[in-house]
Amino acid sequence: MSLMNLLSNMMNALSSSLLIPVMFFLTLLVFLSLVQLGEFLSEYTKRHRDWNNLESNCKKIECELQNSDFSEASKALGNIKQNYIVTSFARDAAKYLEERHFPAIERLSQEYEIRMAKRLEHTKITSTVGPMLGLMGTLIPLGPALIGLSKGDIGTLAQNLMIAFATTVVGLFVAIIGYVLTQVRRRWYWEDMSDIDYILDTIEEKNWNSVSLNNEE
Repeated sequence: MSLMNLLSNMMNALSSSLLIPVMFFLTLLVFLSLVQLGEFLSEYTKRHRDWNNLESNCKKIECELQNSDFSEASKALGNIKQNYIVTSFARDAAKYLEERHFPAIERLSQEYEIRMAKRLEHTKITSTVGPMLGLMGTLIPLGPALIGLSKGDIGTLAQNLMIAFATTVVGLFVAIIGYVLTQVRRRWYWEDMSDIDYILDTIEEKNWNSVSLNNEE
């Protein structure tokens, strides 16, 4: 047996052994995509962006910081009612504002940004890996299908082509769900980060001035 035939047989055996794992992970990705879709719909129903509430409370924060009343500024920050991420950030930041721990607020905003990126990674991975597995599931059965065709075995040909087409469709189905969820969530999180940045700008515009004036006095 020549080296070429040996390597060819090894590659064929390896690729054939990957078919079942590929089909298993594709099935797993389908269930994962449906779970992600359910989480997405749940998140959609809870989203509530009230610009008037955000602006009025930020103005109150600014006014209280001018008066160096960090307790009232903290209460105004905690009263912000927006989407879950922004509201959660405001409540966590209110504790640091009352303690005048401003670097912690900046660090907190970075932590929330990391959380958003991590949330997006789940659907991005799904939308990327799905088509890859689908392509593998398409190509692997084509070898046995061509062998069956050359031998006139229509049953083997049909069975392998069904597997190839099914894995392609499933991979694309997973990719579509992951892609759509990623794009919509990215826009949502841009809005949330815009609101968080607005809160940070409101605090940072006055806090250091207030602290420096108090220190000078």
